[in-house]
Amino acid sequence: MSIKSIIAKLLAGKIYKNTRKWADNPVATQQKVFWELIRTAQHTQFGKDHQFNSFTSVEDFQKQVPVRDYEQLRPYIDKMLTGAEDVLWKGKPIYLAKTSGTTSGAKYIPLTKESMPYHIEAARNAILHYIHETGNASFVDGKMIFLQGSPILEEKNGIKLGRLSGIVAHYVPKYLQKNRMPSLETNCIDDWETKVDAIVEETFHENMMVISGIPSWVQMYFEKLKEKGNKPVGEIFKNFNLFIYGGVNYEPYRAKFENLIGRKVDSIELFPASEGFFAYQDSQKEKGMLLLLNAGIFYEFIKSDEFFQENPKRYTIGEVEMGINYVLIISTNAGLWSYNIGDTVQFTSLKPYRVIVSGRIKHYISAFGEHVIGKEVEAALKAAMENTNIRVNEFTVAPQITPNEGLPYHEWLVEFEQEPDNMTEFEQKLDKAMRQQNVYYDDLISGNVLRTVVVTRVARNAFQEYMKSEGKLGGQNKLPRLSNDRKIADKLVKK
Repeated sequence: MSIKSIIAKLLAGKIYKNTRKWADNPVATQQKVFWELIRTAQHTQFGKDHQFNSFTSVEDFQKQVPVRDYEQLRPYIDKMLTGAEDVLWKGKPIYLAKTSGTTSGAKYIPLTKESMPYHIEAARNAILHYIHETGNASFVDGKMIFLQGSPILEEKNGIKLGRLSGIVAHYVPKYLQKNRMPSLETNCIDDWETKVDAIVEETFHENMMVISGIPSWVQMYFEKLKEKGNKPVGEIFKNFNLFIYGGVNYEPYRAKFENLIGRKVDSIELFPASEGFFAYQDSQKEKGMLLLLNAGIFYEFIKSDEFFQENPKRYTIGEVEMGINYVLIISTNAGLWSYNIGDTVQFTSLKPYRVIVSGRIKHYISAFGEHVIGKEVEAALKAAMENTNIRVNEFTVAPQITPNEGLPYHEWLVEFEQEPDNMTEFEQKLDKAMRQQNVYYDDLISGNVLRTVVVTRVARNAFQEYMKSEGKLGGQNKLPRLSNDRKIADKLVKK
């Protein structure tokens, strides 16, 4: 065992003990975070506008600070972009993470000297929890890669701008610098396809042991590796034994990945975003990710079926229940206040608090009142594929409200790696699984309001081509699992 492995195991034990201290005292931990946030920001423009210095309780905060999305917070962020200080948080942010997704163009999410360390610590601690539980630390001596955006940053009024994954690339610890791939030159390539080709060439003969990234883009990397080597990735990288991912649910990709790799490998799920690093998988044995309650983020939760009501109840950590779909609301030490990040979560454990990402509040199908969410379509696909050779590269679901004939239906647009032998049987299994996932959908089928699902085969690489046409190929970009309209579906069907 190397010195680096020994140190990693010792550090893993220490971090595990520290985690238990706050995880075992969740309400007190969140109260402490809340008051630290309020005290620090009370003299900012936002703090003055919302009377932070008058608060005596979380309830006071909830009365004074409404839930906002990016567009509603934008006047403050636009002011920060001019170089103004003490706007949302004390001083200036050190970075503005650039993301896409609004109708008015790019979003700029602040990162501060207080918030940035938590992004780095969370990623490190996820790996250390894995080491503590499994005893496996050998991979710290091998090569590792994170498929990420370019680390080249712009600067505007004293603030650096770039993609979160590119910003984080500047914080790789020195002890991992020799292990990390790809090279800086390759990492700076903007075009995603060109970049992946370069990464394949650079890593093909290396001892890759840890690979990390969003599954859809890692899949592209694996496919190119397999094509170049004419053998599974697990044979090219014989010591590859840990896959770290985030951004989307891995389950729809699992069968395809195991085929590409040629064997099973351990995995660690992360829940990072530009707005904060919210959770990571702390156990290979338990479902869900540990919600990070001591990471400079105060959490509120709104039941998704109440979210669009006027003044829905905002729950704090001691009030949540398992199995309910909540919209995640955050206040952070980067200056986001009662901010709706758009993700929905469900709790899988309350001791400690673990969550799964169940979807996006804006990504759902409710064309007929069914309110189907991402978690449900992913679970249904997994159930329909169980004990079969079917493999799916990518998929999305949309309503077909005005079909040429017959009743309306949910259309599943699927790019298969390995198609079903019997498509009708597959559709039936998929529909049965959906009816088990969502009682409202079941009622619509039973009441002959909808017909059962229709699966449409999508051409090879059609999803990649669609993302490329939208300027969202690679990096942190993710394809919506489902939509309440046919904007994506119609573009895919035309291909």
